[in-house]
Amino acid sequence: MLIEIVADFVCPWCYIGKRRLERALAQRPTLVPEVRWLPFQLDPDTPSGGVDRTIDLLAKFGSVERIRQVNALLEQTAAAEGLTLNLDRIRRTPNTLNAHRLLRQAEATGGLGNSLGGTQAQTLAAALQTAYFRDGRDIGDRAVLAAIAGEVGMDAEAADRFLHSDADRDALRQSLAAVRQLGIQAVPCFIFNRLYSLSGAQEPGAFLPLLDLAGAEGVVASAAG
Repeated sequence: MLIEIVADFVCPWCYIGKRRLERALAQRPTLVPEVRWLPFQLDPDTPSGGVDRTIDLLAKFGSVERIRQVNALLEQTAAAEGLTLNLDRIRRTPNTLNAHRLLRQAEATGGLGNSLGGTQAQTLAAALQTAYFRDGRDIGDRAVLAAIAGEVGMDAEAADRFLHSDADRDALRQSLAAVRQLGIQAVPCFIFNRLYSLSGAQEPGAFLPLLDLAGAEGVVASAAG
């Protein structure tokens, strides 16, 4: 079974949604999915150096009080899932293009996984989310990204050289466009066997019918093959 996660690394609901998918998969221990991340940018027009997060949020929510309300809701929801959001630590809203490039590189060199945390790419994806939401690190900064790559066992110097090149940049932009052309306008979105999809950070129970459908089809497909 293939699960594709359409997400952006600065989307808190993507962070929460992935955890809820993990909880759903824990209820189906016989399933062994391949997991692939598909890139999405909440705001592709964010400058390469990012923007001041407070200014960014004021433009979206209109007032400091509303920002506090939204942050409190997010932090409470994440805490219920066993996740830590330290949103006050985040100083800049980054452009995530390079973070997506780095993840694609990890997939290309480390292969696809059979769990949400079992390969280099999946470990990197989790590390990028944790770095941003828990630690407030600037995942738009190439030096920070290279350091995170090293922390998950990648070659940090090679990652830094890759990030300072134009390698895969055009291909990534094509992938971003292709995801939009699928009609996906908001994330997270979870796609099962390229047939069924679920949008939003749904509760674990919402994943189960689709996991069962996709899992049953996987058994039939392997038997036929």
